[in-house]
Amino acid sequence: MSEIARKILDGDVRALARAATWVEDGRPEAEGLLQELFPRTGHALTIGVTGPPGAGKSTLCDQLIAALRAEGKTVAVIAVDPSSPYSGGAILGDRIRMQRHHDDPGVFIRSMATRGWLGGLVRTAAEIIMLLDAAGRDVVIVETVGVGQGEVDIAKLADVTLVVLAPGMGDDVQTIKAGIMEIAQVFIINKADQPGADRLKIQIQSSLDLAHGPKPEIVETVALEGKGITEAIAAVRRYQASAADPDRSAKIWATRLREMLRDRLLDRYPAEDFLTAGRDVAEHRRDPYSILHDWLKSKN
Repeated sequence: MSEIARKILDGDVRALARAATWVEDGRPEAEGLLQELFPRTGHALTIGVTGPPGAGKSTLCDQLIAALRAEGKTVAVIAVDPSSPYSGGAILGDRIRMQRHHDDPGVFIRSMATRGWLGGLVRTAAEIIMLLDAAGRDVVIVETVGVGQGEVDIAKLADVTLVVLAPGMGDDVQTIKAGIMEIAQVFIINKADQPGADRLKIQIQSSLDLAHGPKPEIVETVALEGKGITEAIAAVRRYQASAADPDRSAKIWATRLREMLRDRLLDRYPAEDFLTAGRDVAEHRRDPYSILHDWLKSKN
């Protein structure tokens, strides 16, 4: 076993951070390390936290960390932030909002920039989750960037997806139900002490009444005050228990493999190749299908 793999398994946080950077940057060392660590995966519970900007996702995550640590669980957080247009790095810095956990070795928080990746996640999210799982974290929380109704990719990666909504934000459930509403396993009505919380709950329930299949639980929280956090964790565990079957795990991994294969294929073609081909198609020198066929043949 490589030295960095041994250090990660021994709980070395610096080695874990270094490995996360390798994965995020697409370094060649990352793939070999993940292959080495993969036998240690399969134990972490992955919780996705998504919802519109301003719903209180980061505050909720902060309280979830505190509650899970009180149970003795180790926690990792992937906080996905928008990219800086200058450095390409994360610009919101969720680690600052979760600062009270900074010195806790049982908590590992990583802010990651989307780098233009759509869907509220980062391109390497599946592999970072795999790394954190192998490192022995009991729970991995993935907080998405908060981009709105197109933010559904988290459902492909998480064991349980929390959709966080809040009253008084001008978000009508009817306008977002075709997006994040449909991926929720647990709804969180945060800021439930504010006017409009009851109305929001009725809207969610009405929307769920029109849907088929199991109805997600609705939990009311006031994350700033730590209210409803225990109930939220209990709802997560109830869903996890009800959905624990090999077929679900297989479907999650099938989706992850699809995403990983797509990423690997895209990595094999420089951006200049796409630009050149784009010019050929735009000027009608070639059709897009023949270009795709040529690329597939060249990589066989």
